[in-house]
Amino acid sequence: MKLPPSLIKSPEVKAKEKWFGYLIGPAGALLLNAVLATYLNVYYTDVLNLTPLWGGIFLTVFPIVSKVIDAITNVVMGQVIDRTKHKEGKARPWLFLSAFLVPITGILLFTVPEASDTVKAIWVMLSYNLFYSFAYTIFNMAHNLMVPLSTRDSTARGGLSVFNQIANIMMTGILVALVFPMVIMPMVGVDKSKWITLMCILSIIALPLTLLEYFFTKERVTEETTAVGEETKIKFGKQLKILFTDKYMILMYIYFFIYTVGMTMKNLGLVYFCNYVLGTYNDGTTQMLVSAIGGIPMGIGIFAVWPLAKKFGKRNVTMVGFILYAVGSLTCWLFPHDMVIVLIGQFIKNIGGLPCAYVFMALFADCLDHLEWKTDLRIDGAAMSIYNIIAVAMVGIMTGVFNWLLAQAGYIAPFTASSTADAAAQLSANGWTSQIALDAIKPAADGVMTVAVQQPDSVNGVISFAFVGLEVFTGIALVVILFFLNVEKDLPKKQAELKARHEAKNA
Repeated sequence: MKLPPSLIKSPEVKAKEKWFGYLIGPAGALLLNAVLATYLNVYYTDVLNLTPLWGGIFLTVFPIVSKVIDAITNVVMGQVIDRTKHKEGKARPWLFLSAFLVPITGILLFTVPEASDTVKAIWVMLSYNLFYSFAYTIFNMAHNLMVPLSTRDSTARGGLSVFNQIANIMMTGILVALVFPMVIMPMVGVDKSKWITLMCILSIIALPLTLLEYFFTKERVTEETTAVGEETKIKFGKQLKILFTDKYMILMYIYFFIYTVGMTMKNLGLVYFCNYVLGTYNDGTTQMLVSAIGGIPMGIGIFAVWPLAKKFGKRNVTMVGFILYAVGSLTCWLFPHDMVIVLIGQFIKNIGGLPCAYVFMALFADCLDHLEWKTDLRIDGAAMSIYNIIAVAMVGIMTGVFNWLLAQAGYIAPFTASSTADAAAQLSANGWTSQIALDAIKPAADGVMTVAVQQPDSVNGVISFAFVGLEVFTGIALVVILFFLNVEKDLPKKQAELKARHEAKNA
């Protein structure tokens, strides 16, 4: 298949590659994914009201089953990438394809028809898997391989890792964390048509930006191995054996597994925590304050983390960070209703999370270089497929666990009403209590009121544990794992030896 060529020709990483390929380009798909990570479950529980479907079983089981499918497609995609031979690289061609698939499937996620519960359930399952198990899997695999395949220069690769993460932080820490709760969510409420319009816009934005990432990236490592005729034709089972007999890769996967469990539950709990435990439903300020105070360190980290990582080592800085991470989470968990203490705890926690956020992919690339030095094989696709399997499987499993806990605790979804009298009648009929006085609820422009119900203590306890409690334990566990992950030792020597090997083969 003929594809347009990369606009990057330089053998070294230059500024335009960083800015367009790693900062601006990925922003569209990352924004869409960030919105989905925070609000898709809210759309299912609050807009489509699927929590009670089939006695709470549907929202518990369907995410887990879907992620099993997603895990399989990640394995397949990893093998496909490792076997792709194209002059534009082995990952970038799939980045080009994903630019068109991600927007189409992103729109389908929200255009659930008004039909029977069975039809809704089928649409949700199909659209969810078309997006996550197919379109986003292709994008995510290709996108995540851009840093490891960009260059062998550790300093340049670290810089690309930081730029890549800035794009993610811009989307999650500014737009999704600040603009959405303060401006967007109060406007859309639980109005399905407004949700569809919003998500169509975000999906379409992803197309040109992902193409920008394609045009402004370059796979120098792939070109290097292709130049000497190196090919990976070993079976997937042997690739797995290579990956899981290397102590650094094992530790890296355990580290990512634990981190993803905690982070996923935190992301799921964020909106609910701000809506019910700390503030009121879509009040426009609580989530904005929590995200802003927690997100400020991410901006500071752009300038601080990489110099510290170069001086003290990526692993060492990340270890110290996770100690702060656990302390900040514990502070919030002990005082979940106190705004000031929660904001202080979030600030401490996010200071601690900086190293992981900015240097993780560079540390992962170090492990891949070590593995190549050890085995003389480059199996990036297989390595990234395991990474993505952990990411997607934990999202599905933890979403199912979170929804099951909400259902068991007695979560009550908000409802819409045409007037105060109508709202009062629905509350009375169900024995519910409004979260705030009905006359204090501001109707939307079309006159529809969104009424949130005061949740039982059991629900608030589940939400608090999800958002701030679990990461106390995962933070401590990550410090222990990182203590043994000293892959940076002798890495420059190993990289020099790899370069010499390739030069010898070329000669």
